[in-house]
Amino acid sequence: MNDPILQILVQNGYLDEASAQELADTAKTEGKSIRQAVLDQEVLSEDDLLGVLAAYQDTEAIDLGGMTIDTEVTEAIPASTARMYNVFPVAADESSVTLATFDLVDPRIADEMLFTLSKEVKFVFAREKDVMDRIAQYYGDSNESVADMIKQLGEGMSDDEGLASANVNDIASMENAANSSAIIRFVNLILYQGVVDHASDIHIEPFENDFKIRYRVDGALYEMKAPDVKMAPAIISRVKILSNLNIAERRIPQDGRIALTVAGRPVDLRVSCLPTAHGESVVMRILDQTTTSLDLENVGFAEDIYEQITMDIEKPNGIFIVTGPTGSGKTTTLYSVLRRINTIDTKLLTAEEPVEYNVDGIVQVPIDARVGNTFGKVLRAFLRQDPDVMMIGEIRDLETAEIAVQAALTGHFVFSTLHTNDAAGAVMRLIDMNVAPYLLASTLEAVLGQRLVRTCCRECRQSYEPDDETLERIEMTRDQIGGRPFYFGRGCKVCNGTGYKGRKGVFEYLRMSPPLRELVNNKAPTLIIREKARELGMRTMREDGIRSILDGYTTVDEVLRYT
Repeated sequence: MNDPILQILVQNGYLDEASAQELADTAKTEGKSIRQAVLDQEVLSEDDLLGVLAAYQDTEAIDLGGMTIDTEVTEAIPASTARMYNVFPVAADESSVTLATFDLVDPRIADEMLFTLSKEVKFVFAREKDVMDRIAQYYGDSNESVADMIKQLGEGMSDDEGLASANVNDIASMENAANSSAIIRFVNLILYQGVVDHASDIHIEPFENDFKIRYRVDGALYEMKAPDVKMAPAIISRVKILSNLNIAERRIPQDGRIALTVAGRPVDLRVSCLPTAHGESVVMRILDQTTTSLDLENVGFAEDIYEQITMDIEKPNGIFIVTGPTGSGKTTTLYSVLRRINTIDTKLLTAEEPVEYNVDGIVQVPIDARVGNTFGKVLRAFLRQDPDVMMIGEIRDLETAEIAVQAALTGHFVFSTLHTNDAAGAVMRLIDMNVAPYLLASTLEAVLGQRLVRTCCRECRQSYEPDDETLERIEMTRDQIGGRPFYFGRGCKVCNGTGYKGRKGVFEYLRMSPPLRELVNNKAPTLIIREKARELGMRTMREDGIRSILDGYTTVDEVLRYT
């Protein structure tokens, strides 16, 4: 329990140590900030909490909603700073600015604002709604305005001769450029835009005569206006500084992590730097637990699949595999399952590369081959840790597969992932790794295949009657659809003109049974196993996708694209 708000509440007698730790656990599990958890649990009212925080920082709590603010004051800070840190200026002069906030400000962020604003920064506290309403009122709240700011800031950076002339081979020169106020503000805006757009990844890619910054939203990449390619080294160096990477090393791949609060939400970013012919390509995977539900009920299973899974994961031993391509939600599904069985009487261990979600009650081990901490070594150690359940990030080779089988045979339940096209393909993939078919037949309990398809934007969704060609594409007849309409998104501001907003899973669940175990033991081809599973009631991903089309969630094009 190292959160400053909890420490303040304990010191002032509002919580004891045990209650504070319980609150911290709840906040982590639910993906909330500590402040929000305190208010949700009604430990204090918002006004009382603001008073406590103000007293701690030797400042005051104000009624921002009842104040009149001059335009000159609001111009004291850029809109990007207000949005990024959820602050609003209430007073300003030539040498200082007073900002209203609703949460404790990290000292590092305060120092960063002092540097970028070139003024002394003071803080007062106000209600969250008042601060956010004022930010929206004076700075606008549309994504377009953020994109415009990024564009304007990028153009301003391109005209900055000092930044453009920074020597990429001079470490001191690159550090100065990366720590300039323009670069700091630009990188902060990139991160802010990615989080508010619910992007899963941010790509920063330098080319010979071009520089691209792209966001992956709902599985598709969208490009934003980037500054001149001469700015790329400074921007990439800033990201590397934030993720504690060596900015002098540009010859080998590096991996790092950034933990920060964006727009009041705790966010983790996994950073990957890859040397290319024209600089380093950087990809930041955004892990925003406030937007990810790890409840099994919210994964999106059909009722019959949900019931089967909840029964199978309670078995005492066996192997449960989730299969699909990269980015199909396999890890999220597995963690939703683990949270369901995470009880005080069950020992759970995971081996992952990297650990993507931190869940209390589960012993999580990051794999790091650079120090010899390989999947094989960790899994062998797991068997000496008296586990009930083990989760392997991915079965990649025979060694990992054999340990999984051995664990299942000795009374453990093993969860893992595989990269295959469908559920039935997982069987042949393991046999191709030289896993003995008779061992696989006796230990494998189920394989869940999944994909993520984009869902129609609810703001611009429109129904239509499918023509014969559309029905032929999904191999359906008019009698089978029963007169139900199909839907598509026309495109609007909410979905950035794409017609899609959000994603949902489509699944197929291959549940092992005696006929299927016999086929596996006899090394039957994938096609035979799939057809037998369908005879026994398995619904394919294509069929589950058609169910989503008929329920109005997604489009024909999406289902045909991913299944």
